[in-house]
Amino acid sequence: MASSNVDATDDRIPRISSSIRVIPDFPKPGIMFQDITTLLLDPAAFKDTIDLFVERYKDKKIDVVAGIEARGFIFGPPIALAIGAKFVPMRKPKKLPGEVISEEYSLEYGTDKIEMHVGAVQPGERAVIVDDLIATGGTLNAAIRLLERVGVDVVECACVIELPELKGRDRLGDKSLFVLVSST
Repeated sequence: MASSNVDATDDRIPRISSSIRVIPDFPKPGIMFQDITTLLLDPAAFKDTIDLFVERYKDKKIDVVAGIEARGFIFGPPIALAIGAKFVPMRKPKKLPGEVISEEYSLEYGTDKIEMHVGAVQPGERAVIVDDLIATGGTLNAAIRLLERVGVDVVECACVIELPELKGRDRLGDKSLFVLVSST
């Protein structure tokens, strides 16, 4: 993997990149699965990952860190705590109790939805959307649409890994994407 969006001289990036295990043919043939569980097993790399996001957002007046299920739930809460923002989980259908608002998005074969609690965010709040990886960009795009539909200003999307060959960045419209490592 190579660096993306971060100063190439930052010595934390090689540690983060080398801690991500690539598993061929998982979950099906032809997929090169980017496994962040090995990053989580390396306290220095995990801390570097969180620190880089915190450094980026600490002075941007972020009110909300929205984490996409499931791995956005790993990275989002420590970022939110460090910058003094609330964490809002964005989940797959029928996982949140209570009243939810949802946004449907297209998959290669069919559709899916992403949901959050009604009232979790307020109009005018500033948000960063966090996930471990951007591939085709469908889930991040749906999260942007959902938050904007209720009046939230989505400042940026943030991912640990980007698979640039899948052109997910192109689906985010005018939204900025901050990435720590990019597959090569």
